[in-house]
Parts: sequence; C-alpha cells; structure tokens
Amino acid sequence: MADCLDGNVLAAKSFARFGVTHMFGVVGIPVTGLANRAVQLGIRFIAFHNEQSAGYAASAYGYLTGRPGLLLTVSGPGCVHGLAGLSNAMINTWPMVMISGSSDQKDSGRGDFQELDQIEAVKPFSKFSVKAKDIKEIPDCVARVLDHAVSGRPGGCYLDLPTDVLHQMITESEAEKLLTEVEKGRVFEATKAPPSSEIAKAVSVLRKAERPLIVFGKGAAYARAEGELKKLVERTGIPFLPTPMGKGLVNDDHELAASAARSLAIGKCDVALVVGARLNWLLHFGESPKWDKDVKFILVDVSEEEIKLRKPQLGLVGDAKKVLEMINKEIKDDPFCLGKSHPWVEAISKKVKDNVSKMEAQLAKDVVPFNFLTPMRIIRDAILGVGSPAPVVVSEGANTMDVGRSVLVQTEPRTRLDAGTWGTMGVGLGYCIAAAVANPERLVVAVEGDSGFGFSAMEVETLVRYKLPVVVIVFNNGGVYGGDRRSPEEVSGPFKDDPAPTSFVPGAAYHTLIEAFGGKGYLVGTPDELKSALSESFSARKPAVINVIIDPFAGAESGRMQHKN
Repeated sequence: MADCLDGNVLAAKSFARFGVTHMFGVVGIPVTGLANRAVQLGIRFIAFHNEQSAGYAASAYGYLTGRPGLLLTVSGPGCVHGLAGLSNAMINTWPMVMISGSSDQKDSGRGDFQELDQIEAVKPFSKFSVKAKDIKEIPDCVARVLDHAVSGRPGGCYLDLPTDVLHQMITESEAEKLLTEVEKGRVFEATKAPPSSEIAKAVSVLRKAERPLIVFGKGAAYARAEGELKKLVERTGIPFLPTPMGKGLVNDDHELAASAARSLAIGKCDVALVVGARLNWLLHFGESPKWDKDVKFILVDVSEEEIKLRKPQLGLVGDAKKVLEMINKEIKDDPFCLGKSHPWVEAISKKVKDNVSKMEAQLAKDVVPFNFLTPMRIIRDAILGVGSPAPVVVSEGANTMDVGRSVLVQTEPRTRLDAGTWGTMGVGLGYCIAAAVANPERLVVAVEGDSGFGFSAMEVETLVRYKLPVVVIVFNNGGVYGGDRRSPEEVSGPFKDDPAPTSFVPGAAYHTLIEAFGGKGYLVGTPDELKSALSESFSARKPAVINVIIDPFAGAESGRMQHKN
C-alpha cells in the first residue's frame, strides 16, 4: 500500500491545498495524526492547554486575517470545550472552522469512547456543519466549511471527522483526483454592493444633515475599510465615533474623533452613518434617551437580516469597504464639507477638549499604591513610544478594560482586541497568541485584569514554547472588581469566614507563573518600576508577564455595568 494514504493525510492535504496556513488546537484521540500531517504539509500548528483558549485564538485569527481561523479538537468533551470559541466567532461574526474528531460510526449510540452527537451539539453556534461519512467526502467537506465561514456574514462552521474515516485508506492518485475536482468546483461569491440609487439617497441624507455622525465598528475593520473611511471623514469634515474594536481605523487622536464626547455625539446627532457596527447593547440599540428620538440611521451591513431587524431610515447591504468607496465617489462629483467653524463640529471639539483635559489632569497624577489610571497612562505612553507597526493591544477585565478603552490610544487598524460583542472573559491569551501569529511583525501587549487573566493563565507556557513577542500586563487588585466589597451586614452565615466570592489570594505572584516555564516575570508597584519593566520587555520582544499591584479598592464593581449586576 505504498501509494496509499489515510483520512488524516487527506484532511491535512485538503486544508493545505485550500489555503490554510495555521491551525490552533489540543491534540489527542483521534486527531494527533491529523495535526502531525498538517505540520508536515507546511501548516503551523499552535498547540494549547485548553480548547477554550485555542478556540478564542481561532476566532480572533479569523478577524485579523479575513481567513477562517481553524480549531482542532478531540471528540466529546474536546468538542464541547471548543464551543466557547465557536460561539464567540458566531456572536462577533468572525470566520472560524472547528474540526473535531468523533467516535467510530459503527458504534454510534452504544456508548463509545467520548461519544457525542457533535453535529447536534454545535447547531446553535455554527452557520454550517457537516460530517465526512467516508474518506472520499473529506476534500469536499473541507472546502465547504472553509467557504461557508467567509461567505455573507462571516461566522463559525463545523467539520466532523469520525475515527473510522480518519483510518480509511485511499490511493494517492484517487486523492489527487478528488482534490483537483473540488478545487475546480469552488466558487467565490462576488463582493456585495447596493445599487447606486441607494448610495445617492444616502449621500443626500448626509448632505442635508445638520449634525451628522459617522459610527464604525469591527465589521469595517474586518472589511479593511480604513482607507475609504479616512477619505470620507476628511472630505466631509463629519465627526466620527468608533466602537471599542473599531478604534484605530482612523487614528484616535484625529481632530474629528468624537470618542471623548460620546454622549453629546450620539445624543444630539440628527443623522448617523453606521458602518460595520450593529445597533445592539454597545450602541444602546439606537434608541432614546441615549440617542435623539428623531435620529435617522443609515446602516451599512453585509447582512440583509441585520438591516431588516434594525429598520433604519436607509439600509445599504454590502461590504463596508465597497459601500464607502461608492459613497466617496458619489460625494467627489458634488463635494460638501462641514469645516472647522461649523457649529456641530465646534460643539464636539469643545466637548472633546474639555473631557480630555479633565482626564489628562487625572492621568497626570502619580497615585501610589496604584489606582487604574496611573499605570494605564504609563502603559499608553510606552505603547505609543513603539511607533509603527503599532503593537496589538489585547484587553479584558471589568475596570481594566473600561479604563483601557478610554486611556489607551489606537493609531492603526485592527490593533485592539477586547471582550467584544459578547463581553467574553477568558479571551486574553488566546487573542494574544492569534495576534502574534497573524501579525508576526507586531509586538502584542495584553492589559488584563487579574480575574480575566486567570481564565487562560496557563497559556503563558504556550507563549514561551513558541517564543511569541507577547507582554502580558496583569492589573492585580486581588479579585474580581477588587478585594472584598461587601457591607458588614452581608458577611454572615455559617461560611462567613470564607473569602468573598470576588476575592483571590492577596498579593498573588502572577509574574512567577511565566518564570516556571523560562519566560520573564516582573513585579511592579511604582511608576519607575513599571516604566523600567515595559521598556525592557518591549525591547526584548520575548514572552513576559508584568504583575502590577493595584490598590484593591481602586475601581468599581462590575466596571461600568453596575446596573446589570
């Protein structure tokens, strides 16, 4: 059987042939062979400790590259752990494919090793799922999941590879024939664009607006719309507001940036052009009292369902970059620009200046023991000091993420990854690893709360193993939201001597965790110590953890979401 190959090799060949260059996962029965074959064929396999982190990495990789991020898991519990990443990709609308081994088909329903109806289990979290029931179906199944993941609104897909199929054999010539046939049959959908009459309508509404605003989100970042977006902002003089992960598409420091005057911008604008951002909780559903009750929305989204759901004044279904290109072309023929002395632009820029100077006054103080602002200012300055290519910032936590969102400055597109649409905690190290692998030229800096870090802290070993240029900064305030925040009345009952549900071991030595694996750890509690640790770790571009000791009573419970807790 010299010229024969098994399902593992055929699956690896299919992925390699159809453009896959990276895979994340946890190996074991029955997929170890598949991972080894993939590496042999030129695919970089990043092995994790936990499928949850590997899945978060795959989802972020899809966002950063525009190609499906791949997660490989074992059967049963491996698949269930992987659902964290798959569901995260679905909610954030990022392209991802989860591939799980599954138990032998002939033993289905008899309690086989790690048996689970995985196709049923992934249903709520995948836009398309398929099981290869025979070795000959593998190439077609691989092509279908890869293509579905990026078509229309991107999302997660699932491929099921039963143990018996991975062990079936096929001749090399037959494999080659199958791969060639599938390759020829792949059809890529054209970039969606709305009719030009709709574009003309949108421009006319913008032109007549007295207080227009451009809002953009990670959908615009995914579409790589930054060039067209900057052109639109600068041609029309319209103020803009990015969502947290839209930050950096146009430089946060741009004179038309309205982030520091967010309440005024959304509360008073009469027309909002919303590009690649959904009117969900992050944008207060587009409803009053946060927005004016008469505001007109022009929504640009790749998904027609999204536009039907939100019922805007005008919906433009299409790729964000393509739609903005058309809008810019339409404006070029009959230009308009608000100008700096326009009352709306003046009102926004005055509010921005006021709010920024208030914030800067707070940031200027060196508070020790650290509050959140002092170390965040030092980190901001160190990141800006790196220049271009700008580091990718990964941020998670309650207070740490909230404060980071308003203090850290994004100057380049797709350089901020945070808890996203779903407010997912535990994404930190998975996102760091994805960013380091997807953008090898960039430094990656994680700014994590100690609670957020705890979800995936073991993956610091993965950073060391693959020598990734990632610096993880842990804001250590001794627990979720900080130490024990309970009132004396709340401390009662038979277990009142237990630590609070929000407490961790005080003074935890997180920096020693990475040292156990040969990485570099720093313990810092003063501005000089922090500056020195950042300067050394940023220059070294090697895996490091900086344990920043924060006053346990700095910050607020639930960050800015107290009303929900």
